[in-house]
Amino acid sequence: HLILFLLIVGPFNCFASYSRATELFYSLNEGLPAGVLIGSLARDLRLPTADGQHPSALQPPLSFTLASRGLGEQYVRLDNRSGELHTSALEIDREALCVESSEATIIGGAAAASSSSSPSPESCLLLLDVLVLPQEYFRLVKVKIAIRDVNDNAPRFPVPHIRLSVPENAPVNTRLAIEHPALDPDMGTNGVQTYRLRDNYGVFTLDVEENESGERTPYLIVMGALDREVREEYVTVIVAEDGGTPPLVGSATLTIDISDINDNCPQFNDSQLNVTIYGNSTLGTHVATVHATDMDLGSNAQITYSYSQKVPQASRNLFHLDESTGVITLSSKVDGDSPRLHRLIILGNGPGCIPAVITVLVTIIKVMMRPPEVVPRFIANEVEGVVYLKELEPINTPIAFFTIKDPDEKYKVNCYLDGDGPFRLSPYKPYNNEYLLETTKPLDYETQQLYEISVVAWNSEGFHVNKIIKVQVLDDNDNSPVFSQQLIELSIEENNVPNAFLTKLHATDADSGERGEVSYFLGPDAPSYFSLDKTTGVLTVSTQLDREEKEKYRYTVKAIDSGYPPRESIATVAITVLDKNDNSPRFINKDFSFFVPENFPGFGEIGVISVTDADAGQNGWVALSVVNGSDIFVIDTGKGVLRAKVSLDREQQSSYVLWIEAVDGGDPALSSTAKITILLLDINDNPPLVLFPQSNMSYLLVLPSTLPGSPITEVYAVDKDTGMNAVIAYSIIGRRGPRPESFRIDPKTGNITLEESLMRNDYGLYRLLVKVSDHGYPEPLHSTVMVNLFVNDTVSNESYIESLLRKEPDINIEEKQPQISIEPAHKKVESASCMPTLVALSIISLGSITLVTGMGIYICLRKGKKRHRTDENLEVQIPLNGRISLHMLEKKPMEISNI
Repeated sequence: HLILFLLIVGPFNCFASYSRATELFYSLNEGLPAGVLIGSLARDLRLPTADGQHPSALQPPLSFTLASRGLGEQYVRLDNRSGELHTSALEIDREALCVESSEATIIGGAAAASSSSSPSPESCLLLLDVLVLPQEYFRLVKVKIAIRDVNDNAPRFPVPHIRLSVPENAPVNTRLAIEHPALDPDMGTNGVQTYRLRDNYGVFTLDVEENESGERTPYLIVMGALDREVREEYVTVIVAEDGGTPPLVGSATLTIDISDINDNCPQFNDSQLNVTIYGNSTLGTHVATVHATDMDLGSNAQITYSYSQKVPQASRNLFHLDESTGVITLSSKVDGDSPRLHRLIILGNGPGCIPAVITVLVTIIKVMMRPPEVVPRFIANEVEGVVYLKELEPINTPIAFFTIKDPDEKYKVNCYLDGDGPFRLSPYKPYNNEYLLETTKPLDYETQQLYEISVVAWNSEGFHVNKIIKVQVLDDNDNSPVFSQQLIELSIEENNVPNAFLTKLHATDADSGERGEVSYFLGPDAPSYFSLDKTTGVLTVSTQLDREEKEKYRYTVKAIDSGYPPRESIATVAITVLDKNDNSPRFINKDFSFFVPENFPGFGEIGVISVTDADAGQNGWVALSVVNGSDIFVIDTGKGVLRAKVSLDREQQSSYVLWIEAVDGGDPALSSTAKITILLLDINDNPPLVLFPQSNMSYLLVLPSTLPGSPITEVYAVDKDTGMNAVIAYSIIGRRGPRPESFRIDPKTGNITLEESLMRNDYGLYRLLVKVSDHGYPEPLHSTVMVNLFVNDTVSNESYIESLLRKEPDINIEEKQPQISIEPAHKKVESASCMPTLVALSIISLGSITLVTGMGIYICLRKGKKRHRTDENLEVQIPLNGRISLHMLEKKPMEISNI
């Protein structure tokens, strides 16, 4: 530290007399977030400020710099201007910094302290060297930060399973140390404080001892008597708890083994056995077996058998006792001098125990002759009296030859086979005492694996001898695996999770060993996204299934055994994908357009809205409704038929735009919408409306000097219908006046022109009845208007004219079909000289061009005038109240061309 200090302070030796070293002590908890204030160096050093302002307000301002470059610098952040010390983004972990808890730990090259002047022995300290500048205030500040422990670690046992051995004769209050105590990186009271057992079984408890270094070791204390023969093991959980708030705990499994001691001695179940043997028994004949038990374990339960000293030597020589197994056998031949009753006292000896005693009484029955002998010679494989045959061996498979004879050669000996099974014992000719044992039917391992039969020989004196034969049938791979179900029907909801479990296949094989081990495989017709575990038979699907894509799957699975050659069986898996409401209703078209004639009757069928839903059942049931315009239109939910409640008038509204919503029956329901456009087709339900003249009583002055061909006036009408129903034709159907033929009307424009020059005799009032007719289908409609023309130089007496107008006109109706279309005239061109023809054609062409140009200018002017009159004349036509019956007029469709 001295070298570091000289390196830092060296450049400032010119004002070293003004410097001094200072120590500051701070403390804070571990694990605090970034930005927590540790302390203010300027305030704690009581450095001067400008009238209590921030240290940076001084002139020159104070500067604080970390001079140390140790580990502790990365855990703090120093404000160079204010001198405030904060925690950095790197969290302080006391257990990681201070691994030694027995003495003060220095991080960054310092010893630690709390807020007091001397550090405690368990403190974990960070040391910082801070330089304060400028030179007027220069000093080297030693900052020591004590890291206080927080209970952020739970006790943890070094091993998850602790095993402890206690002898069964351990006295009460025996203390056994648990060698794996719990560890807690926290310090002081935050470390491990207590231990407890979750289940003490009423015979155990725990105690804690603390050594000089403060380590706590748990001890198991025996509180009751133990007996291994009653219970040899206790399993419980040991819990370690620290002293934090709240306390944290850790646990491990504690197994207490009760070790055996030799506290039990051998015991016989019976005190005496009675045995009878024949005097002609062969050497090694089994006489009896004695058996004693000892409740202890291992060497403590080791038992040996011996004769008591009370057993005579003759009995010891005649009967052999196996000291390990307790088996008594005939060790020498019984002769005539042997006693007929033997009392064998046998001791069961255990280590450190008083022997157990049992008495075996052996009675020997004297036999005057020897029994027949049965000598087997095995053909099939035989081991220790057991014959092994394969189950697929054919009928009449030989097993063994038996030689039957009388050892005394005095008596006739017969034999037969005793026991159940497909076997036969028959004489083997030409020999008299030879017999052959063979099979009579195929053997089946799955039906019976072991047969026990006896070859019985008896002589004429009635003595019997049994030779027991055991036949073990060996298994062969003669059975195929059998599925529990030949048709495995499954169901799964669509949109399943990947690798979803479907079922576990199960097949059994009656064969044994590896011949009965079954493996499972998918058939060749199974889709690739189905998987079958060959060992467990678990069937899964690796992808999501879509019912709308495919609803049913059907494929085969195989069960194959491990025999040679392998055998297999096949089952069928049928999977039904259940529907989920994952499809919204779909309209056949996004936009529907219907053309409906106006005045269509109410609730008539406008059109059918076709909608489908790929889901099934309730999820695929679709209900239709009109989102807007429901007061006029309704829709049949089941059939999708769109109807209007009222008759529709195109003149009021020519089209309707509706939004139809389709909602399915799923839960939650899905929906979709479609746009419906209804266009009303016009029908001829409006007669033409005459806008000019505005009244049948109006009149117009026509001067006698008017030239022929001059326009006089016009009739202007409109029709609310459209198309041909709105094409209007004008015609004069009635005339009255001095020379009424003097005026004509244009059938297209309604312009009335003068045809002939007016004479003096032509003066007066002309009344023209004009029929305005449309070209509607199936019948045209029309209106009429009276056009009054007064031919005179002036109007000198208006009242007179009005009186004439008020009189009922006497007009003859003579309707003529207005000729709008112009049929070209076909003239026969006579052959003449070419030159006059060419001249005439040139003149005609020039005239036609001039005429077409003039008519174009005239039509443009008339259209402008007509539009102007339309804006001005807003009154409706006043119908005539005369005697003219307009219904009597002939109504004929008029041919219109160039429309």
